[in-house]
Amino acid sequence: MTSAFIFPGQGSQAVGMGKELSDNMPVAKDVFEEVNDALGQNLSTLMFEGPLEELTLTYNAQPALMATSMAVMRVLEKDFDIKLSDVAAYAAGHSLGEYSALTAAQCLSLTDTAKLLKLRGEAMQRAVPVGIGAMAAIMGAQFNIVEEIAKQASLDQICTAANDNADGQVVISGHKAAVERAMEIAKERGIKRAILLPVSAPFHCPLMQPAADEMAEALSNVTFNTPLIPIITNVSAEPHSDPDILRNMLVEQITGRVRWRESVLKMVELGVDQLIEAGSGKVLSGLARRINRDINAVSLQSPTDIENFAKELKK
Repeated sequence: MTSAFIFPGQGSQAVGMGKELSDNMPVAKDVFEEVNDALGQNLSTLMFEGPLEELTLTYNAQPALMATSMAVMRVLEKDFDIKLSDVAAYAAGHSLGEYSALTAAQCLSLTDTAKLLKLRGEAMQRAVPVGIGAMAAIMGAQFNIVEEIAKQASLDQICTAANDNADGQVVISGHKAAVERAMEIAKERGIKRAILLPVSAPFHCPLMQPAADEMAEALSNVTFNTPLIPIITNVSAEPHSDPDILRNMLVEQITGRVRWRESVLKMVELGVDQLIEAGSGKVLSGLARRINRDINAVSLQSPTDIENFAKELKK
């Protein structure tokens, strides 16, 4: 069996994320404390106790999700002697999850990643005033149809297909009025569900260019190592190991489309038949099954999940 590790993005956060790991695994607790120290805030208390409204703020949710993923990976490595490069051929992450993938593959340090994600969240929030942009999920239509609808709706504004998550699940992003026009066009075309998403900014569209500029500068000052395994990047849906390319991909990702469906299909094409989702929630495992029913998807969140996974590996 050929495996790839995958790491969740925004939307997978939940109050209590990582708490069971922290309470039962000292190695996991160390990860949360290292992230707290890097950020100069008690992020882990917010993660474990809430409130959800504060945890969901982009600049909190991004480092929190990464920390939970890295806690899982550190427990696998330190407590179960399971190293990423021994069990996986590739890694990938959804949006901010790409930072988790790079950290798991030792391309970035945990401290650098925590600081970068805090800045990324703040920069994305600053890029577009609240109320100007929006995102919506268009359910039940193929990507090319949604892309066409977004173009039709844009007029003199921005509306693009931002996330190609799975067959029949595409997210659009841009100016609020244009996104709402696209939702109306979708309904006129008989597409059953178009839902405004509860996000604070229009991610992965050209309106995010100011955030991309900020991140380009920040990323230029951070050390990127060659990853232990190739990373399938959101922007290209191709595997990369060159540190400079991986750095540039993180800049492009801010305004570029998350090509998640294509990324999963690329992994399947490369021989991957098992995806291991490390971190909070099971969103990516669910998407994987929609993209390719033959792929085995495993979610690692709790100590029990990790123990069961380790037992399976040793069979």
